[in-house]
Amino acid sequence: MLTFKKPKIKDLLPPPVRAAHGEYSMILSSADDPARPTPELIHKCLAAIHAALDIDLSSLSKRLARPPYFPDIWPGEHYKLLAAFAKTLRPSLIVEIGTATGLSALALKQCAPGQIVTYDVIPWNNIPTSVLTKADFGPSFSQIVGNLGDPLFFASQLDVLKKAELLFIDATHDGHLERTLLDHLKTVPFEKPPLVLFDDIRVWTMLKMWREIKEPKLDLTSFGHWSGTGAVQL
Repeated sequence: MLTFKKPKIKDLLPPPVRAAHGEYSMILSSADDPARPTPELIHKCLAAIHAALDIDLSSLSKRLARPPYFPDIWPGEHYKLLAAFAKTLRPSLIVEIGTATGLSALALKQCAPGQIVTYDVIPWNNIPTSVLTKADFGPSFSQIVGNLGDPLFFASQLDVLKKAELLFIDATHDGHLERTLLDHLKTVPFEKPPLVLFDDIRVWTMLKMWREIKEPKLDLTSFGHWSGTGAVQL
């Protein structure tokens, strides 16, 4: 019996140009998008974009062993924009979901006036490429290990999450976990309506999740991460 291997997108559509890193995406119309940004959301994003012009993250770039020095690249990378949101919104608590190397958390930390709690399923010191050190942690900066996609663990963190005024979701980028996290966040009795930032919204696996969001949202890719940055007002 003959068997056929299902072709991958990359086999059907080879990249039209060369680049150090590429991801498959699609251009979608905005007229039938289920959500539009409010004037308030646009003003918040414009303020952060303007502030990002003056953000200096060269101290973070020095933690990298070799180029590219991502914190210094803006637009194109999201680190300066993240720091700018921390500076302009002045949130009392920032929650990051997906610590990874720690660069995003440190960018937020540089301009955050309050506390930062970063979540991951892997402790920061078990990630070989982490740029974090023990000295980075303290009363205003901590990591909690656990899967917020798990309803039971999420429920155990409500006392932390309800105080968040800015959240940055940089998780699996498969669209499923991000949708689950957003659904969970909608059940949280936030003390103040938070702004939620999503990474990689232009990546193929994230397109459906981003498209289906009905809350006020704004695509900030031109001023954030080349693979997609989106803001949602809960």
